[in-house]
Amino acid sequence: MANHNEPYIIGIDLGTTNSALSFTSAGSAEGHLQTLEVPQLIAADQVARRQTLPSFYYIPVSGETSTQLPWSVDSTAVIGDFARSRAVETPDRVVSSAKSWLCASHAGRQDPILPWRSEIQSGQVSPLAASTAYLNHLRAAFRHDRHVAGEAVDVAGSTVVLTVPASFDDTARALTHRAAAEAGLGDPILLEEPLAALYAWLGAHERTWREHLAPGDVILVCDVGGGTCDFSLVAVDESGGQLQLSRISVGDHLLLGGDNMDLALAHLVKAKLQKDCHEVDHWQFLSLVAAVRGAKERILGDEGVTTLPISIAGRGSSLFASSVTTELTRAEVEQVILEGFLPLTDPATMAVKRRSVGIQTAGLAYEADPAISRHLARFLQRSAQNVSASTQFDKLSAKIRDGLLAPSLVLFNGGVFKSQVLRQRLLTMLQSWFEQPVRELSDSDPELAVSLGATYYGRLRATGRGIRVQSGTARSYYLGLEDAAPAVPGITPEIRGLCIVAQGTEEGSQTEIAGQQFGLVVGEPVDFRLFSSTVRAGDKPGIIVDDAERQLDEGGLLSLELPATAGEVGKVVPVVVDSHVTETGLLQIYMKDLTSHRKWHLEFNLRAHEY
Repeated sequence: MANHNEPYIIGIDLGTTNSALSFTSAGSAEGHLQTLEVPQLIAADQVARRQTLPSFYYIPVSGETSTQLPWSVDSTAVIGDFARSRAVETPDRVVSSAKSWLCASHAGRQDPILPWRSEIQSGQVSPLAASTAYLNHLRAAFRHDRHVAGEAVDVAGSTVVLTVPASFDDTARALTHRAAAEAGLGDPILLEEPLAALYAWLGAHERTWREHLAPGDVILVCDVGGGTCDFSLVAVDESGGQLQLSRISVGDHLLLGGDNMDLALAHLVKAKLQKDCHEVDHWQFLSLVAAVRGAKERILGDEGVTTLPISIAGRGSSLFASSVTTELTRAEVEQVILEGFLPLTDPATMAVKRRSVGIQTAGLAYEADPAISRHLARFLQRSAQNVSASTQFDKLSAKIRDGLLAPSLVLFNGGVFKSQVLRQRLLTMLQSWFEQPVRELSDSDPELAVSLGATYYGRLRATGRGIRVQSGTARSYYLGLEDAAPAVPGITPEIRGLCIVAQGTEEGSQTEIAGQQFGLVVGEPVDFRLFSSTVRAGDKPGIIVDDAERQLDEGGLLSLELPATAGEVGKVVPVVVDSHVTETGLLQIYMKDLTSHRKWHLEFNLRAHEY
C-alpha cells in the first residue's frame, strides 16, 4: 500500500432517511466526482455495499451478535440497511429521523431521548449522538475504501462539505457541525441542501447549462426529503456577457416530508387490516410505519412495481403470534401523496396554522397542514415580498403575479420526486397558477444529487473553476435591543432589532456597525436575543427595526453573564458592535469597549439549556 496522504474533497449528505458520501481528488479542477459504495450490514450475517447509508440506528438486545464490518467499531449499535429493516420487527429499538430532532428546540438534543417513546431500559441515544454515528460510519467507510485502493487518507485534513436544510436555524447548524467534528471530519463547510442539488445539476451540465438557462429565468428548487420540505429560489441574470446565478429566497423550516407520507400510508393500511378484522395496537403501528416506508420507497423508485405485500407481526398470548399481511399498491401511494400532500389548490389558498389543543404529547413540531401546495404558495408570496423590499431585485418585479413570485424552472430533489407522476403534478399546478409554461431541470438523481453537489462546491472553492451561485446568508439577522426608558407600571420596554447581518452576506465576511454606540450590561445575568427575517432583503447593517417581536422571527437566545472588573457589576459599558459570518456558516458577534481594549464575543450556536 502506498504510504501517502492523498488530499480529497468530500461531500456528505446527512439525510433524514438516507445519507451519502461523494468525493473527488483535490488536485484536479476537473476530477471525476465519485459516489462511495458504503459497506453496511444488510442482514445479521451479511455485509454489502450500497450507494446510500440509511439513517437508522439499531440498538441490539443483550447478547445479539452480527457480522462485523471491515473496520473496527466502538459501539454495538448497527447503522444502515439492516437497522432500517429491524424497525419492522423491533420498532422500539430503532432510531429514525434523528436529523429532524436536531432542530427540535423544545427537546434535549444532546439528551438520550431516541428512539422516541421507547420503553427499552438502556441504549437510548441523543439526536446529536445518532447523527455523529452516521457520519462516523461514512468516514470509516471512506477510509476503508481508500485503504483498499492503496491509499492512506487523513479525512479530518481533507476538505469536507456537509449539507444542511436551507431552513435549519443556527442551533441545528451548530449541532450538525459538532456531530461532524466528533465523528472525526475536522472543521467542515456547511452548505444548504437545495444549493447542493443545484450545484450537482450545474456540475453535470458544465458545458451545456446555457442551453437550459437564460437571463430572466427563476429556478425553484423543490426539495422534499424524509423529514423536511425545503424551497429555494435562484435568479438567472447576465453581466458582461456572462450568465450569473443568485439565490434570492429560502423557505421556512417545514417538518413535512416522507415521514408524514409514511404515517398517512400507515393509517391507510391500518384501516385495511381492521376491515379484515385485524386490530393494530401502538407497537404494531410503529412496525407498520417502517413497513410502508420501505414499500413507498420501492414503488416511487421503480415504475415497474405496482403492488407490494405489507406484513407485521401479530400479537397473541405469546410475544409474537403469526404475522398479518395485506398489500400496498402504486395507485394507493400516488393517491395519498397527490391528494393529501400535492392537491391542486388555488394560489390564494395558503397554509394556515391550525388552532391547537392547549396541551399536547411531546414530540416533533410537525406542520399542521400537510399540503405542500399551500406551503409553496406561501413561500412564493413571501419571496415576492422579499424581492420587493430591495432595489437589487428590481428586475424580478415583472415576475410577480397576483402577489406571488413566479418560477420558470423547477429542480426537484429528494426521494419522493423519483416518481414522474409527482413531479408532473407539481409542474401542472404551477402552470395553472401562473398560466405560463414551467419546465423541469431534468437529469438529476434526487438521492445522490446533494452529496455530489457538495463535492462539486468544495472543488469550486478550492480551484475557483466552475459555476458559483451567489448566495450568502439566507436571512438578515438582528440583535435584540431594549429601549432605555423610564419604568411605567404594567409596560415592558419595547424590543427592537438591530440589523447586524444583511441578507446575502457572504460567509467569511465581517460587518461593522459604523457610527453607532450601544450600551452593554456586564457583571450580571442578561439575555441576548437573536432575530432574523427572510422577507427584508433591503435592510442594511445598522438599521433598527421597531417591534422586533412582531416584525421579525426569533431565532436564538443566550442567557449568560459577561465578565466585569471590580465595581462594574450591573454597569452599562459603551460598545460598538460588529459581526462575523464564519466559513462554516456560524454567526459570531463582537462587542468592543470604547473605553478600553476589551472585547466580548457571542456565538449563536447552542441555546442556554444546552451549554
